[in-house]
Amino acid sequence: MKRSLIGLTREEIAEELRLVGVPDRALRMRANQLWHWIYYRGTTSFAAMTTIAKGLQADLDAVFTLERPAVAAAQCSVDGTRKWLLALAPGQEVESVYIPEADRGALCVSSQVGCTLNCRFCHTGTQDWVRNLTAAEIVAQVLNARDAIGEWPSPKEGRMLSNIVMMGMGEPLYNYDNVKKALAIVMDNEGIGISRRRITLSTAGVAPMIEHVGRDLGCELAISLHAVRDDLRNELVPLNKKYPIQELLAACRSYPGAANSRRITFEYVMLRGVNDSVTEAKELVRLIAGIHAKVNLIPFNPWPGAPYACSDDEAIAAFAEVVNRAGYSSPVRTPRGRDIMAACGQLKSASIKQRASARAAEAGAAA
Repeated sequence: MKRSLIGLTREEIAEELRLVGVPDRALRMRANQLWHWIYYRGTTSFAAMTTIAKGLQADLDAVFTLERPAVAAAQCSVDGTRKWLLALAPGQEVESVYIPEADRGALCVSSQVGCTLNCRFCHTGTQDWVRNLTAAEIVAQVLNARDAIGEWPSPKEGRMLSNIVMMGMGEPLYNYDNVKKALAIVMDNEGIGISRRRITLSTAGVAPMIEHVGRDLGCELAISLHAVRDDLRNELVPLNKKYPIQELLAACRSYPGAANSRRITFEYVMLRGVNDSVTEAKELVRLIAGIHAKVNLIPFNPWPGAPYACSDDEAIAAFAEVVNRAGYSSPVRTPRGRDIMAACGQLKSASIKQRASARAAEAGAAA
């Protein structure tokens, strides 16, 4: 099978070129050329790379591929939100979602096939974890979205895809090495060039890894909080049993680079009669005191068999008023893509976890 160049660093691309006979003196130049065509131009064919001689184009095409994962299904919401189901391997699929605004747009990117966290309000949490995505599969979600909206070459201004949110399927900090590598590629100014200030990584609270995000990536940080008491958060976000609220907030307080101009976002899903009282709003304000923060209130997005209902408008407004009065911005997120199950907490694929014996048999057949 051809080897993919998607998701490789410049150094890894150069090493691949060395293995196919490109002389050492030309490795850096050729790697930079490929980087430009892949990530700035969005090229999917070596034959279109006009700065590379036709002979080398043919040599590259014989060994390497630039293909993206196949789009198994594409849906468009009445509000313009677009969702793609990407087929990675037999029985393994992930979803990514593009949310357009008048002058920009955000892509919600997945980091795992399935999820290990089993958050009770999240549809993805009802799906078994299958595996981590590779850096190539994470980057490919961005390339696919750019392909679909026709945004090549990569523009510097007026972008339709301006923001990346690592808020899709999976827990990014349980696949940190691949997420870090993929985001470094996405942020590279000579390619896709999306600024770290326009990238948000959301975690359910893997406290020991939060410092690494600030130091390695310097991107925006979002915390899926959703409760102000450990007993309730243990139920809603079972990861809390491992990293309880106080430990999580301590990691947030020491997040490198946190400032008023770079606030941590606390995400809080509004569940009717569960976590939406004024008393809980006051406790939330007390808990995050001293943290440069804002609070995103997320009306619960229903899914088949969901055990919760969305808080009513009055409860959400009263909760927001308490947080706002304390000096924290608390916007209420407008649900997008509900009609195609693309809203926050609704992503899920039909991926299945294969037995090791089946994977081994497939690998033998491919060889």
